[in-house]
Amino acid sequence: MKIAQIAPLHESVPPKTYGGTERVVHYLTETLVDKGHEVTLFASGDSTTRAELQAALPEAMRLAREPRNPGLWHLLQLEQVAKQAERFDILHFHTDYSHFPLWRRMHQPQLTTLHGRLDLPDLQAVYDEFQEMPVVSIANHQRKPLPQARWIGTDYNGIPSSLYDFNPEPGDHFAFLGRISPEKGAEAAIEIALRAEVPLKIAAKVDVVDRDYFEQRIRRHLSHPLIEFIGEIDEQGKNQLLGSSRGLLFPIDWPEPFGLVMIEAMACGTPVIAYRMGSVPEVMREGITGYIVTTPKQAVRAIKMIDQVDRRGCRDNFERRFSADRMAEGYLRLYRRLLAKVSMPASHERRRGFAPRTADAGWPLSGSGFLAPDVVESGGRGERV
Repeated sequence: MKIAQIAPLHESVPPKTYGGTERVVHYLTETLVDKGHEVTLFASGDSTTRAELQAALPEAMRLAREPRNPGLWHLLQLEQVAKQAERFDILHFHTDYSHFPLWRRMHQPQLTTLHGRLDLPDLQAVYDEFQEMPVVSIANHQRKPLPQARWIGTDYNGIPSSLYDFNPEPGDHFAFLGRISPEKGAEAAIEIALRAEVPLKIAAKVDVVDRDYFEQRIRRHLSHPLIEFIGEIDEQGKNQLLGSSRGLLFPIDWPEPFGLVMIEAMACGTPVIAYRMGSVPEVMREGITGYIVTTPKQAVRAIKMIDQVDRRGCRDNFERRFSADRMAEGYLRLYRRLLAKVSMPASHERRRGFAPRTADAGWPLSGSGFLAPDVVESGGRGERV
């Protein structure tokens, strides 16, 4: 199959340090190459891949030596993709909705994985207008704000099984990994660690927009002997930090679309203590991969029980549900279903009930008159919707 993967340009593929979407695109691209598919990756020029690389700009924007205009470069990337669209059997976008107006008028089959939060009010207008665009969620919970979108499947994120080493004998510390921002829960993780009197190592980036929050809410805790701030780390650093940790603290305060760090911890055999928000109840298995809590008091209690979680069971759960191979197989099923069953609209005039408006096309008609999937591919299993 000839497949185009279109990545955002904010980070390289894979990212040098922090980065979620681009990291998942990397794992998917390389796994599809391993499976013998002809893959082209549209990404920044400092990306590393065994696929064919088509670069819209020399280096990713966040760590670039000079400031870049995100809208401008993503527009140029979209034109680059459109010029070559007929080369591919299917095009897989990871760039939100920016391509919707153009692809409504094109014929090549495409789908879009939505990697971010979807509860932002302005998104309602976008998905009211572009209801025919096939989109994929990375957890079923992520869909809730946008029931009108044309969901064709859910495919949980995955990482290569060989990327992280299983460690059956961790140290005494806990870990917080990700980004310093109010919704990611670094401050809550510090509170929990101090209440439980356990060491906490924080490996996280601080974006410019979050610098004031870091200075006002986080920095004052970093002089405490139990709290260590490491900063951004790469894959090797994550492997070492997570593998040596007794547990990962994930006390988020937002509707987390997926939470890649949870499965990175599981891959090391490290259990997770997470707040019940967003995708957490889907990704976690209570008592098997850690504990789901709702308050700092419950999190402290979970820390005291963390050694009851079987680290081998954590790793086994990861291998069954969250490997890159499982993720790639899920997307290949969606690609084949689209190629076999979906006839894309060629013009704006046909979008309101895109042709053919019959169940003969392979998708049954939903109540709104749009073709809808009958089965969601959820983490490798089919679920009736």
